[in-house]
Amino acid sequence: MLRFCPKSSSKAMAGKEAKTVYTGGVENLHSLDAGSVSHDEALVVSEVQLLLAEKRTSLAALRTGIAVFVLPLSVLSILIATSKYYDFIHVLHFILPLLFLNAALVFLASYLIIRSLLRMRHQDKLIMEIKKRHPVIAPFID
Repeated sequence: MLRFCPKSSSKAMAGKEAKTVYTGGVENLHSLDAGSVSHDEALVVSEVQLLLAEKRTSLAALRTGIAVFVLPLSVLSILIATSKYYDFIHVLHFILPLLFLNAALVFLASYLIIRSLLRMRHQDKLIMEIKKRHPVIAPFID
């Protein structure tokens, strides 16, 4: 993962603003002067950062979808485990709305999971295109 920190450090190199590029790990912290980082490279790094932020959002949606999917499964397992203590016909007016709610939650969870997987796949394709267009930053991107 590549992170570009636009904050200037306290050092100034011959009147130029110093930039810090972090490429993962303490040993990979580099200080670059403003003249060595072109505007195009900074723009590419910003694009990759934006795509990685969108990918983190998709991962959060995936996590939420999995959590929503677990709720109906746990409710149904409790109903099955306690089924010998009630008669299905006598509690049908409680079970039908509960099953409808569980079906809606399963649909919502499936939608969140599928949507996040498709979006992550699209974001990965965009990152690969950026890597192909700009081979200079390709070693820094997974």
